[in-house]
Amino acid sequence: MEVVRNGWLKKNAWAAVLVLVGALPIAGFESEAPREQEVKPSGIARKAAVHLEGLRIREAALRRQLAALAPTGSYIVVDTARNRLYVRRRSEVLLAAVASTGSGTILDYPDRPGARWVFDTPRGEFMIQSKFMNPVWVKPDWAFVEEGLEVPADPAQRVEAGMLGDYALGFGNGFFIHGTLYTRLLGKNVTHGCVRLNDEDLRSVYRLADIGTPLMIF
Repeated sequence: MEVVRNGWLKKNAWAAVLVLVGALPIAGFESEAPREQEVKPSGIARKAAVHLEGLRIREAALRRQLAALAPTGSYIVVDTARNRLYVRRRSEVLLAAVASTGSGTILDYPDRPGARWVFDTPRGEFMIQSKFMNPVWVKPDWAFVEEGLEVPADPAQRVEAGMLGDYALGFGNGFFIHGTLYTRLLGKNVTHGCVRLNDEDLRSVYRLADIGTPLMIF
């Protein structure tokens, strides 16, 4: 019985020591805690806080300025990197469509040193200048050169129906938002500079956009 009691005493004595050791940091630093909590922010911290608040105020002001600059009616945005077209009204997205934009490839004009075409979709601010139903494509010179054909002298040989879809919206310098026969290529940079859409999205853009509708391409 004595052996058991001593073992119990020894075991519980170690437990008591562990409890006391665990309590030492609390007891030893209890009087220091209030001083740590009362430490005031340094001058650097105060300056950082003031700077951060200034940035927040400036950001809010810039957002208000951007909102004021946005067109009041509908406008079109084309993202050439992601091949997306959006019709928006203020912050509301009326249409989000997969598009195809310029490939960026270069085609040299034979027998004309230095003459070439660069098939890029132009970037910048434009507006819808024309709208057509059942448009007919009048093929430019590059369409023949690209296929290795002779450029025809007769304008009638340039006309090709059914290539642009049911609608076309022009935004200047021969560039259009139009349909395509090659819907499998939507979402890729494959065009000669125009913006291609599928039939349904093209119909929606034609309905939502008027002559003068702003167009932003980036």
